[in-house]
Amino acid sequence: MALIVQKYGGTSVGSVERIQAVAQRVYKTVKAGNSLVVVVSAMGKTTDGLVKLANEISPNPNRREMDMLLSTGEQVTIALLSMALQELGQPAISMTGAQVGIVTEAEHSRARILHIETTRLTRHIKAGKVVVVAGFQGISSAGEMEITTLGRGGSDTSAVALAAALQANFCEIYTDVPGILTTDPRLVPEAQLMDAITCNEMLELASLGAKVLHPRAVEIARNYGVPLVVRSSWTDDPGTWVTSTRPQGRSLINLEIARPVDAVEFDNNQARVALLRVPDKPGVAARLFGEIARQKVDVDLIIQSIHEGNSNDIAFTVTTPILKRAEAVAAAIAPALRNPSNPKSEEAEVMVEHNIAKVSIAGAGMIGRPGVAAKMFATLAEAGVNIQMISTSEVKVSCVVDAADCDRAVTALSTAFEIEAGEDDAGTRGHGDAEKLSNTFFASPRLPVSASPTPPVRGIALDLNQARLAIRQLPDKPGMAAKLFGLLAQHNISVDMIIQSQRCRVIDGIPRRDIAFTVSRMDGENAKQLLTQVAAELGWGEVVLDSAIAKVSIVGTGMVGQPGVAAKMFDALAQQQINIQMIATSEIKISCVVAQEQGVKALQAIHTAFGLAGSEKFVVPA
Repeated sequence: MALIVQKYGGTSVGSVERIQAVAQRVYKTVKAGNSLVVVVSAMGKTTDGLVKLANEISPNPNRREMDMLLSTGEQVTIALLSMALQELGQPAISMTGAQVGIVTEAEHSRARILHIETTRLTRHIKAGKVVVVAGFQGISSAGEMEITTLGRGGSDTSAVALAAALQANFCEIYTDVPGILTTDPRLVPEAQLMDAITCNEMLELASLGAKVLHPRAVEIARNYGVPLVVRSSWTDDPGTWVTSTRPQGRSLINLEIARPVDAVEFDNNQARVALLRVPDKPGVAARLFGEIARQKVDVDLIIQSIHEGNSNDIAFTVTTPILKRAEAVAAAIAPALRNPSNPKSEEAEVMVEHNIAKVSIAGAGMIGRPGVAAKMFATLAEAGVNIQMISTSEVKVSCVVDAADCDRAVTALSTAFEIEAGEDDAGTRGHGDAEKLSNTFFASPRLPVSASPTPPVRGIALDLNQARLAIRQLPDKPGMAAKLFGLLAQHNISVDMIIQSQRCRVIDGIPRRDIAFTVSRMDGENAKQLLTQVAAELGWGEVVLDSAIAKVSIVGTGMVGQPGVAAKMFDALAQQQINIQMIATSEIKISCVVAQEQGVKALQAIHTAFGLAGSEKFVVPA
C-alpha cells in the first residue's frame, strides 16, 4: 500500500461534472489499495472573481481581509469533493489549511510554510478516510491564529509540503496538460511531452514562466527528495516525473525558510574576454559565439549589458589554459563587427582580464527571497571584495572577482550562509563547454547532478511579466551592489537578471559602470521611484525603467559538454531579426531579454531551432 498526495488545479475541479470525475479517479486509486490525501484549488476562475469583488469594494484592499476572502474559494471545493466521494461510498473528510495543521509565517498573501502538524491528518488516514485539503492556505503560528495564504499557485506548494511532512511515497500534480512540455502549448501547440526532468531544470523553468508547477513546490520536492509527477486530469497517461536525489536528515521544522543557500562554489582558474562597443543590432552575438563554437572554445559565463547609444558590450569567461585561443577568436572577429567606413575605430575593442575568479552561492531556497542576493553582495562588500561581473539564475548567483580576493570571498560567504567547510571535486560547467574542476563548500543536502548529457536543451520558457531597470554611472567600488539590492530587499522587491556593464568610465575621478536588472512588472514603477529617491545621495546617475521587455530562456543540464548551444540560440533570434538587449547565463540556463512584442516569436524560433517539436498538437482545455 502506498501513501499518495494528489493535487487538482482549478480547471480540474471547475464544474460539478469535473469534481465528480476527480472523485471517480480518487475512488479508483483508493480501491487499488492506496491511502490518499487530496489537495484542491478553488473552482475554475473563482479566485479571480473574488479578487474582482474585492477591487470593487476597495482599490487597495487590506491584505488580511484578502486572505480571509480568498481562502473561501478552496473551502467550497473541498466540501463538494468530499460529498462526491461519500456519494461513491468512500469515507472522506474535508479540512482547511488550518484544520490540517499547515502552520505558516504571519505574512498575509505570501506566507511560507513553517511546519505541518500531522497528528490529526494521520489519524484520519489510518481510519481509512480520504482527506481532502484546501490548498493555498494555512494559519499563522502566532497567538492570533490568523488565516494566511501562500500566494497564487500555492496549492502546488501545499501538496508537496504535505507529501514531505507525511513522507508520502509520491505526490501527483493533476493539471490541464498531459505533463511537463518543452514550452507553453498555448504558444507552441507542437510542444513535446517530457518523460522526466530534473528538479534543477524544473526550478529554472518553473520560475521563468512555465507555469505547470509552482517554483516553491519544486523547491520543497528538491530539498526533501519528494518523488513528484505531473499528469493530466483527463487521461491515464503516465505524465512527467520530476527527479531529485533524496537528501538525508533535513528538518521538517521551518520547512520553507530553513536554509536558502546549500553551497558556496568557486573557480579560481578563470579569465575574462570582453568585446566593447559592438554594434547593437541582430546577429552580433550569433556571429561571435558561432565562431567561438567552431573553434571549440569552452565558455562559462556570458553576459551582455544594456546598450549605450548604438553599441553594446559582450563578455564571457573561460578557463586560463584556453585564454589565448579565446582571445584570438575575439580578436579575429572584432574587425568584422566594426563600422566598415571606419575599420580602425575603437568599436569592438577586445579587453582581456587575467587573474579573476568566479564565486557562487547555490540553493533552491533562494527563489523569491530578495534578501539572499543582497546578503551575498553585502558580505563581499564587508570583506572588501569588489564585484566585476554578476550573473544570476533561479538557484545560483555568481560573481566574478579578483583572483586575489577569492579565498577571502569564499570564507566570508561560507560564514554568512553557515556553510560547513569541506572540499569537493564537483564539476562546474559552461554552455556547450568542456568540464572544468572547481571547489565547493557544501551544506547537506548536496545539489543533485544530472547524469544525461543529452539533449542539450530540455525546455524553453518565456516571461512577459518583467520590467528592466538600469542605473547609469554607478560608482565601481565595494558596497554599491549591496546598497542597491539591499534597498530593494527591504521593500520586498525580488530581482531576477542582474547585469553589470563591462565598460568602465572615470567621471570626476571615480570609475563608474552601468548596472541593469529585471523585476516583476508590477514592481517596476515602485522600484524606480525608490531608487530615484536615493540616487543623488549615493552618487548614482539616471534610473531608467523599460516595461516593454520579454525574457526568453533555454534550460537543460545537457548543455554541458556540447559546444554551440548559445550560438544556436543567438542565431535563431538573428534569423528572425530579433535584437538581443541583455544576456545572462548559468551552468544550465541562457536567458535573453528582447522587445516585448517579439517575445512569442523568439520563443517559437528557439523551440524550432532546437528541434523540440513533437508529433502531435496539444490543445489545452478551456
